[in-house]
Amino acid sequence: MGRPKLLLPLGTGTVISRMLALLKRPEIAATVVVVRLDDEPLRRAVVDCGATVLQPDRSPPEMRDSVEFALRQIESDFHPAPADGWILIPADHPLLDSAVLDRLIASWQAEGDRILVPTHSGRRGHPTIFPFRVVHDVYNLLPDQGLNSLLRNNAVGIREVEVDSPAILTDLDTPEDYARLQP
Repeated sequence: MGRPKLLLPLGTGTVISRMLALLKRPEIAATVVVVRLDDEPLRRAVVDCGATVLQPDRSPPEMRDSVEFALRQIESDFHPAPADGWILIPADHPLLDSAVLDRLIASWQAEGDRILVPTHSGRRGHPTIFPFRVVHDVYNLLPDQGLNSLLRNNAVGIREVEVDSPAILTDLDTPEDYARLQP
């Protein structure tokens, strides 16, 4: 992007503030964001939004490393039960809306024993809700495997939840992506 994408203006705030505001709801016990040690502006923005900042000693090279770091900290701080859920939401999915979260959380509350993946027009997107019992599957992934392998090889099972929002498929990776988000 050439500049910190999570701090880009979006609507009345920034990409990260929009995401974190969406996650402030009673069903979500805690929101944690993994931030590089050298990213003070993002750390401040996350704190200002009321989320918990996690900063590993070394910048995680891959998303999987960030997720593992966060899960280990969540285990240590909150001691979740195997049936508790955790939501994976890449912060660069800026158009996620509350209706999608409402639908996923309602599905989780009704049937929280499987991985829940939102779909739109037959395509999988984000956020994904996992039962905490799959955390050890994350830790045991081979070094060259990403988190998507959990969705291909999971014995817990996966339930796809169809949603009306194409925003589950929209991420922010390029200046062109950002330009498309502007009114």
